[in-house]
Amino acid sequence: MKETQRVTKETNIRCSIDKDGTGQGIINTGIGFFDHMLEALSKHSGIDIDLICEGDLHVDQHHTVEDCGIVLGQLLKQEIFPIENVERYGNAIVVMDEASVECALDLSNRPYLVYECDIFGKVGEFDVELAEEFFHALVSNCGITCHIIKQRGRNKHHILEASFKAFAVALRRALAENTKLGIPSTKGIL
Repeated sequence: MKETQRVTKETNIRCSIDKDGTGQGIINTGIGFFDHMLEALSKHSGIDIDLICEGDLHVDQHHTVEDCGIVLGQLLKQEIFPIENVERYGNAIVVMDEASVECALDLSNRPYLVYECDIFGKVGEFDVELAEEFFHALVSNCGITCHIIKQRGRNKHHILEASFKAFAVALRRALAENTKLGIPSTKGIL
């Protein structure tokens, strides 16, 4: 288990994660829909996440969402690397009613995000473009190459929830034990 506290003028975050957990999420960011998404990420990745964030929500939700991504990415990096005896690659397609979203990722230690979920507006009070900011912060701070692609869908809630769940399942699959691979790279290190 790894834990940290990050304090800036915009946010105060306490977070712990356990990649070998059971998918228990205790989340309180002050943003209901975002809490719901992080709980789904925890559940479907199998990673325990305990995250409390006090952010400058009187300004908007951007700093809270981005900073939570930064902290989760930093802790995941500590939990994952140096990488050994795991699959390394993971992918998933998650459907929610009319929506279908695919995520493919590589625990490459080279951060890169492709995010193609062309939706705009809000889900509740949550600005949907903040999902991309969250994933960008997370993969940049963890060292994951990640592609999240909307295949179809109209309902913003369904599309975003499928995105978080697809990422979670792909991550769970990438972290699956594979002792035959040892260090899963021809370079000998990741």
